[in-house]
Formats: sequence, structure tokens, C-alpha cells
Amino acid sequence: MRVYGNYLLLLVLAFFSALMLEITLQYIPIRTNAGFLQIKQEFIDIMPWRIAFFVHVFTSMFVLIAGFTQFSGYLLSNYKQVHRFVGKIYIIDILFITGPAAFIMALLANGGISSRLAFTVLSILWIVTTAKGWQTAMARQFDAHKEWMMRSYALTLSALTLRAWKWLLIALFHLRPLNAYMIVAWLGFIPNLLIVEWLIRKNGNKM
Repeated sequence: MRVYGNYLLLLVLAFFSALMLEITLQYIPIRTNAGFLQIKQEFIDIMPWRIAFFVHVFTSMFVLIAGFTQFSGYLLSNYKQVHRFVGKIYIIDILFITGPAAFIMALLANGGISSRLAFTVLSILWIVTTAKGWQTAMARQFDAHKEWMMRSYALTLSALTLRAWKWLLIALFHLRPLNAYMIVAWLGFIPNLLIVEWLIRKNGNKM
């Protein structure tokens, strides 16, 4: 049953990753009036925000896929060098590229102060949990490393869960997109963290 569960998770990730890829491809070649940018025209001429947006769009797809591979027991057991290499790229990308870009974007997020606060908190937690993952790996504290990387990837997955929650809220409650966006700004990552903390404690209690 566990094997089938893993396959199901892989299929879900593949489905949402395909949707993310479709979103990303809207901006190739680089256009400032495509997709999400149609409602961000008041900020598009702010150069730090524009750079942050395209950096985040073109690099976040990698961390989504790379992070998933890090929890493969097969990869860790048989291809440790690959695990370490992909993990380093994942960490460097979040700490120095897409994480800071997400922070800049958060400062001008749609939905006013509530959404901006949510995405700012998300970006800071994303960077901090990933940094702790790196720190514990360097200290060879591998149990703690796994736990921090689980938290980091739970936040990475907010890119998917945010969109899933938004679709669900609009479909069930017919909310205006902006109102739904203000809710999912928080809903996109808080349940993820709660679930991963439950998993960490559940696994810890088995030891």
C-alpha cells in the first residue's frame, strides 16, 4: 500500500508541476503583459520587482522538482553523490536566488497588508528552514537535517497548494478572486507546516 501511496504522490506532483510549467511558459519569450502580470501593471516598471518576478518564475520550478527527489530512499542509498549535488543546488537556489526574489515580490503582493504579511512570512520561513537544513547537514546531524528539509519542502509546495486552495474556494464559495487570494496567502502554507510537524512528531514517537 505504501508503494501505491508513493506513486499517487508522484502523479499528483507531476500533474501540478505540469500546470506550473504551463504557467512558466507564458513568459517565454519574456513579456510584461502575460498571465499574472496583467494585474501587476502598476508594479511592472519597478525594476527590482520585475527582476524578482522573472527570477522567481524561472527558478522556482527547479526547486519544486529537485526537492521531491531529496526524499527518495533509493536515491539516498544508491546515489548519495547525486542526492548531495541536487540538494546543494536546491539550497543555493532558495537561499540566494528564488528565496530573496520571493521576499521582494511579497512586499508588493496583491490583497493589501494581509497578503503582503503572509507572503513575507512565507518567504522568510522558506529561507530560514532551508538554511537550517544546510546547517544541520554540514554538522552531520542527519535526523535534524531531514526534519528541516521536510519543513523547507512543505513551504516549497505552497506554490501548488495555494493554487489548489484558490480553485477550491472559488468553486465552492464563489469568492471573488482577490478575496480568495487574501485567504490562500495564509492557507497556502500554514496547513503544509502543520502537516509536516505532525509527520515529524509521528515519526519521532516511533523511535
